[in-house]
Amino acid sequence: MRAVFISGRSTNQGRYINIGKDTDEYRAMVSTLSMNEQDLASLGLSPGMQVRVRSEWGEAIFQCNQDELPPGIVFALYGPPSCALIGGQTDGTGMPLQKGLEVEIEVANQPGDYPMGE
Repeated sequence: MRAVFISGRSTNQGRYINIGKDTDEYRAMVSTLSMNEQDLASLGLSPGMQVRVRSEWGEAIFQCNQDELPPGIVFALYGPPSCALIGGQTDGTGMPLQKGLEVEIEVANQPGDYPMGE
C-alpha cells in the first residue's frame, strides 16, 4: 500500500528527553505507526501487528495502531525508525523533511522483523 508518511513530536515524547530514550516506553512510542481503520483493513492488519515501511531512502519496522487519520496518511513519532525513512534534503531549513514522504507499507512477517529494541 502506498501512503504519505508524516512524523512529529508529542508532549509525552518530550518528557522522555529527561526520563531517558533508552526506556522500553520510549522505544514503543517511536516504533508505533498510526493508520486509518480502512488502511489497516486493506492490508489485513489489526492493531499491534508489524509493518515494514519503505521510502526511497530506507526502511523501518513499526507496530501499527488505529487512529483518526485520513485514508492514505500514516503518522509516527520522530525517532530512530522514522529517521531511517528520511533523506538528507532540507530545502534550506537545516532540518531534513519529515512530513509528506511517499512510502510503501507491507505486512512484516519475516524472521527478524521487529521494531527497534526488541
